[in-house]
Amino acid sequence: MVETRLPAELLRDDPRIPKTPDPSAIVIFGASGDLTARKLMPALYELAAQRRLPMEFAVVGIARTPMSHDEFREKLRRSLKGQRPGGVSDEVWDSFSAGIFYLAGDSKRAETYRELKELLKKLDGERGTQGNRAFYLASSPTLFSTIVEGLGEAGMNEGEDGGWARLVVEKPFGRDLESARELNVDIRRYFEETQIYRIDHYLGKETVQNILALRFSNSIFEPLWSQHYVDHVQITVAEDIGIGGRGGFYEDAGALRDIIQNHAMQILCLTAMEPPAAFDAESVREEKVKVLKAARRISEDEVEDFAVRGQYTRGWVWGEEVPGYREEEDVAPGSKTETYVALKLFIDNWRWAGVPFYVRTGKRLPKRVTEIAIQFKPTP
Repeated sequence: MVETRLPAELLRDDPRIPKTPDPSAIVIFGASGDLTARKLMPALYELAAQRRLPMEFAVVGIARTPMSHDEFREKLRRSLKGQRPGGVSDEVWDSFSAGIFYLAGDSKRAETYRELKELLKKLDGERGTQGNRAFYLASSPTLFSTIVEGLGEAGMNEGEDGGWARLVVEKPFGRDLESARELNVDIRRYFEETQIYRIDHYLGKETVQNILALRFSNSIFEPLWSQHYVDHVQITVAEDIGIGGRGGFYEDAGALRDIIQNHAMQILCLTAMEPPAAFDAESVREEKVKVLKAARRISEDEVEDFAVRGQYTRGWVWGEEVPGYREEEDVAPGSKTETYVALKLFIDNWRWAGVPFYVRTGKRLPKRVTEIAIQFKPTP
């Protein structure tokens, strides 16, 4: 008997070979909103174009707006065409859109979840999704707990027929610490921790993903990455657009909650963190938490010395006149909600003691850019 052994490297997963995901259905709550049109559907379409989606796949959009399946598909196609310089491939779109469905319903009504459960069961048979469901909360944050409860009470917090169920929660995760803790309790009432994905879509940006590689795979930079050589760090998340049609959301959030407390803090953590024990999710998360715990707290008396808030006004962009923030739809005439904020922060640990981190974000700025600038000290 001859025993054949394969080389060890052939037994490992090759990261260069894309994995095909499990058959599944993605359910998007808030499917008529900005996040779905500008981020989620373009990303799913791109996966379809790269043949990275399984054949047994479906997308179910849920929102209150009455629409048929075909009307929803056409709306998404128009949005995609406006965002993709190369246009939309008819072949890819026809295949992809065949798995897109829409359910008009109020997330506060139990009937919506009963109808959703029936539709998903139907798609298991028609699309072969095998009882696997991913529920994506792209709706108003005020509805997160309501949706989770609706899913749980309808028995959709577990997959069908041995399948899996996952919950994806977009930022902002709560309005403040207290509400974030309350939301966590509400979610854990129905979903296990291993089922929950609290995400920040900003982490998918190439600039952000390259931070760890630049730091820890580069023997030139990592030894210099400390108070001994760095004078200060600037983190900029700038946009040249206004708030669009999101006046209602922005009035409640503002730039501080919309960008600083999630996107910008993630970038700061990746820039300032220590090398993790391993490059897995848990190890990286632990090092991020250490950075946040070391961040110096700003007292109420110090706010004016460490923070600046502003708001864009009427002006011209690319030769076109644009309204000021207070003139936008669903914005109060006397609103004091900030569309620009800049902070001076300190990380009080051995690596960054005394090094200021300048973090800023704003809308209607001269250009759209996400940038991390490390200013080194001058040579003696």
